[in-house]
Amino acid sequence: MNSGSGSASWERLPGYVFRPYRGHDDHDGMAAVRLGCAQRDRIDARSIVDGLPTTAGIAESCAKLDDPSENQVLVERGGGVVGYSTIRWWQERDGTWLYLHRGHLLPEHRGQGIGSAMLDWAECRIRRLVQQHGTTQVAVFGANAMASERDATTLLLETGYRCVFSLVELELADLRQLPDGKPLPAGFRVGAVDPSSFRVAWTTVVDSYADAAFTETWTFEGFLATAAPTCWRAAWEREHMAAVALCSIRRHDPTVGEVEELSVRAESRRLGLGRAVLLDGLWCLRQHGAQTARLYTGTANPHRSYDLYESVGFQRQNEYVRYRKPIAV
Repeated sequence: MNSGSGSASWERLPGYVFRPYRGHDDHDGMAAVRLGCAQRDRIDARSIVDGLPTTAGIAESCAKLDDPSENQVLVERGGGVVGYSTIRWWQERDGTWLYLHRGHLLPEHRGQGIGSAMLDWAECRIRRLVQQHGTTQVAVFGANAMASERDATTLLLETGYRCVFSLVELELADLRQLPDGKPLPAGFRVGAVDPSSFRVAWTTVVDSYADAAFTETWTFEGFLATAAPTCWRAAWEREHMAAVALCSIRRHDPTVGEVEELSVRAESRRLGLGRAVLLDGLWCLRQHGAQTARLYTGTANPHRSYDLYESVGFQRQNEYVRYRKPIAV
């Protein structure tokens, strides 16, 4: 494991060993790192954006990676795992290829150059991937950090990363206290989304991101692969879908519901349809055992969805900052 140009920074740390991910036996150590970071970084264990994963959750995430033994590195000291970094990538709607790296390091090992070495490893690995993929002209480094992760934020800013946008996570703490709905405009109805409407629901969501920056490409096949339609709700004007709310029960915590998407077609906005399908979806989550609900939205959302969420009782919990840096290959 080297950068291809002399001794890499992670090879010059006495007492620390950087090694590839080896599979199942690493999951407990990786989960312990995340738990050990929680207090210092003020991690919200119930977050739907970047919470506190269990060993099973770590295993699930690793299984989704392309070649996890090449695109993850673990840091050991004295035979125990003290940190790890992961790389994943995808194409955005505008053609940009984002190569995202995310590192986690126990607080007692920070301030010694370990975090910088982990970042160096990730950038070197990404440069090789970019060359292999032929994406040099359209690729960028990406990194994420909660606003409360002060150490990670400082490291990213000092190494040339800049904030490009933020996500705000909101919570509705008690689904028993939903406000009353308002009458729909004449000619509209709200109801469940059945399989015959899946493609139009997907199109409604995708179209709502037509002018949004930093948006990952979402294929219909990807939509179907994660479909959990029990609490999906839509508004129709006759046979035309005007709005959709994709709500689901969190698999690892069925007391928490999630509003995964809320989209209203441009020609149907300002009619109260977003509020109607959102409330119907939240009522469904409550009926299926959820006690609270969460969602996240961009701070620069042009459709003022933040105001809508607050109007039905959601309150801000966390901010997640998305950083980027050009890749010099």
